[in-house]
Amino acid sequence: MNKLKFVSIVFMMTSACHLWAGGILTNTNQNVAFNRTMARDAAIGIDGVYSNPAGVAFLDNGWHLSLNWQMAFQTRTILTTNPDFALGMNNNGATTKKFKGDAFAPVIPSIQAAYNFGKWSLQGNFGVTGGGGKCEFADGIGSFESAVGAIAKQLQPLGATGYDVNGYMRGRQFYFGFTLGAAYKITDNLSVYGGARLLYGTASYKARLSDIKVNTAAGAVPFGDFLDKANVTIAGGIAQYTAGISQLEAGIAQYQAAGAPVPGELTEKLSAATAAKAQLEGTQQRLQTLDIYREGVSLMSDQSGLGIAPIIGIDYKTGNFNFAAKYEFKTRIRMENSSTVKEAHQIEAVNKFRDGSEVPEDQPALLTAGVQWTAVPNVRINAGYHLFFDKSAHWYNHEEKKLDGNTWEVNGGAEWDVTDKLTVSGGVQKTNYGLSDEYMNDMSFVVSSYSFGVGLAYKISKKMKLNVAYFQTNYDHYKQDVKPVATNSTTHNDFTRTNKVLGVGLDIDL
Repeated sequence: MNKLKFVSIVFMMTSACHLWAGGILTNTNQNVAFNRTMARDAAIGIDGVYSNPAGVAFLDNGWHLSLNWQMAFQTRTILTTNPDFALGMNNNGATTKKFKGDAFAPVIPSIQAAYNFGKWSLQGNFGVTGGGGKCEFADGIGSFESAVGAIAKQLQPLGATGYDVNGYMRGRQFYFGFTLGAAYKITDNLSVYGGARLLYGTASYKARLSDIKVNTAAGAVPFGDFLDKANVTIAGGIAQYTAGISQLEAGIAQYQAAGAPVPGELTEKLSAATAAKAQLEGTQQRLQTLDIYREGVSLMSDQSGLGIAPIIGIDYKTGNFNFAAKYEFKTRIRMENSSTVKEAHQIEAVNKFRDGSEVPEDQPALLTAGVQWTAVPNVRINAGYHLFFDKSAHWYNHEEKKLDGNTWEVNGGAEWDVTDKLTVSGGVQKTNYGLSDEYMNDMSFVVSSYSFGVGLAYKISKKMKLNVAYFQTNYDHYKQDVKPVATNSTTHNDFTRTNKVLGVGLDIDL
C-alpha cells in the first residue's frame, strides 16, 4: 500500500465561486448598464467611472451618481468518472458521479460617482472587483471521494469490500475595490485619466470528510474500528512469524553447531517467514499513517489582505466615433491565513492554509479597448476587447504558470433610444481562458463561455434614469484526465457552470 496523500487533495482550494463576467479573478460587470449592453469600454456615461473613466470628463458639469444592485445565481457541475467509485456503498456499482455546487449572492452592490467642473472630472468607485459570493458543495467533490475510494481499494487485502463517506466543501470570497481618480480634458475631443484602486480581499474556506466507513463481509464499520481490528490481526500475525522465525533460527543453529549441513528446507522456510513478517510490518506502518484520518479530515481557514494598483485611461472623440482604452496595473495582494492548520505540513498543498502564512493572490493587470459608433442619433453600437495578463500575476505555488495563455474577451452591444425616455439594449461577450489539464481542479475552476445581456433604461426625470437588466453566461465543457496523488486510477472530469444575474441601477445627476 502506497502512502496515502488524500489530505493534499482536500486542502487544494484556491478560490471560491466567481460569480460575474470577467477574468479568472476579475469582475468586469460593475454597473447594470454593462449587464444590458455587455460592451461599455468606449461608452460615455457615469458607469464609465469603472469602464471608461477618461470618457466621464465629457459629461456635463456637476455631480453624477450611479447606485447599482445585482443578484447572482450560479451552479458548478463536475461529472467525475473513477473506477474506484464502484466500491462506494451508495453508488450501486457506478463509476461516474455528478457533483454539484450552488452559489447565490442576493446583494452585490456597486457605486460610481463623479464631480465635473471645467476640464476636470473627480471620480470614485466602489464595487466587488473579484469573487463575489459563497459556493457550497453539500456532498463534497470528486477528488474527495476518489481519495476515500483509493483507501478502500488498497485495504481490500485486509477484508475491505467498499466504503462510505460524507463530503462537504464551502468557499466564500470577496475582493472589494475602492477607486479614486481624476480625468482631464486636454481638448474638446481628447481626455486622459489617472487613478488608483485599493483592493481589500476577504475569504473563508471550510472542507471536511467525515463518517468514513469501510464495508466488510460483516457489514459497514467505522474507519477507526476497521484500523483497530486490522492492526490487532496484523500484530498477531507478526508475533506468530516472530516466534516461528526464532524456532527456525534455533534449528539452523543446532545443525551449524554440530557441523552438519543445514537442510535447504529450513533455510527456505526461514527466508519465506522473514519476508512475510517484513510485509506485515510494512502494512502495519502504512496503516499507522492513516490513523490521523480515523475521525475524518477537516479544515477551516479565513484569509484577508490588501493591495493597491494604479489605473490609467484615454478617450478620443472624432465624428460619430468614440475610442477609449484603459489599463489597470497588476494588484499585488497577499492573503494572510487564520487557520486550523497551525504547523508546516509535509504536504505542500496544506501549507497554503497554514495559520499566519501569507498567500499570493495577485489580481492580474487588465487592458481594455473599445469603440462606440453613433450610427444614427438614436442608435449606438459598441465593441470592446479585454486582455487579462494572468500569466504575469503571482498565485500560490505559481499556479499561473500552469495556464496555456492569458484570458481574453471580445464584446459587442447596441442601444436604441425608442423614445426620449426609453432605451432598449442588448449585447454579447465571448470569454476565452488559457486553460490546461494541469491548471484545472474541481476545487476551483473556470470554463470558457459566452454571455448575453438584455435590458432597458428609463428616464424617470431629467435628473434620474433607471437601468434594469438580465444577463446570462453559457459555459463550455472542459474535459480533463488526471491521476490523483492518492490513487493509481485515472480520473476523468467534465467541468461546466451556469450563471444568471439580475440587476437594477439608478443614475442621478445633481
